[in-house]
Amino acid sequence: MSQIKENKERERRIDMEIVVDAYNEVERAMGWYYYLQDGLKFPFKARCIQKRSTSPLKIGDWVEVIGMGEEDDCMHDMYVNIKWNKDVLSVPLSQLEGIKLSKKNKQIMEDWQYWVKRGYQF
Repeated sequence: MSQIKENKERERRIDMEIVVDAYNEVERAMGWYYYLQDGLKFPFKARCIQKRSTSPLKIGDWVEVIGMGEEDDCMHDMYVNIKWNKDVLSVPLSQLEGIKLSKKNKQIMEDWQYWVKRGYQF
């Protein structure tokens, strides 16, 4: 992943709201999971912006995001559930870009994208 420039406001939000009091990888993952689960308003439309070996989505595919993936699946990456061929499939949130999002959903999605692009890990 390419590095992006540090954003002090986003860094503060991540440190003080998302991973505050997280002392290990599991706690950081759960901090992100609940920030996303509690903050994002589902459903919303998204577009695939990155090919991933763990997902059948191709760049440019449009999907409807209907919720967070299972907690246990989000210990190393954040997954969201999408409608896929009359079924539900979990895909990495980092491969999606929200379409016509509310201001809050946009900020939350951008927070996660920032974390990933900065190369941070749980």
